[in-house]
Amino acid sequence: MKVAILAFFAAALMVASAAPWAKDAVPVAADPVLEQRAMRLAEELRCLVCQNQTIADSNADLAVDLRQQIREQLKAGKTNNQILDFMVQRYGDFVLYRPPFKATTALLWLGPFILLLATAAAFAGYIVRRKRRLEETELSDEERARAEALLASDRERP
Repeated sequence: MKVAILAFFAAALMVASAAPWAKDAVPVAADPVLEQRAMRLAEELRCLVCQNQTIADSNADLAVDLRQQIREQLKAGKTNNQILDFMVQRYGDFVLYRPPFKATTALLWLGPFILLLATAAAFAGYIVRRKRRLEETELSDEERARAEALLASDRERP
């Protein structure tokens, strides 16, 4: 009996201590088609807080607000392109998870390839310089005689 009472109080204490940390449930649109469109759009937008997640995947407060804003604009009858244009106008091309290729985003698209080519060129240059340095290393007559003497002494040992 005492164990049951202790278990009850322990469970009550855990529930009471978790309550302040709980968040409200994320509201979803009443219309499942509208919600599906909203989530498809949310997958096209980058979370400005997390930056490596879409707003569909993020639980950041800003992402929740942006998803709600998408729902409201869809209810107002706006098209997907109008909503995306609104988000780009407000937050810039960075908000798009797949930004368009243009002058302002060229480095974003071409940067990894440029970095890869620069690294390959630097590595090739290092190999060529190292090979030249090894080929250019010649022994002087003194060094050659000393090396031959060391090798000869090694051959004489059993």
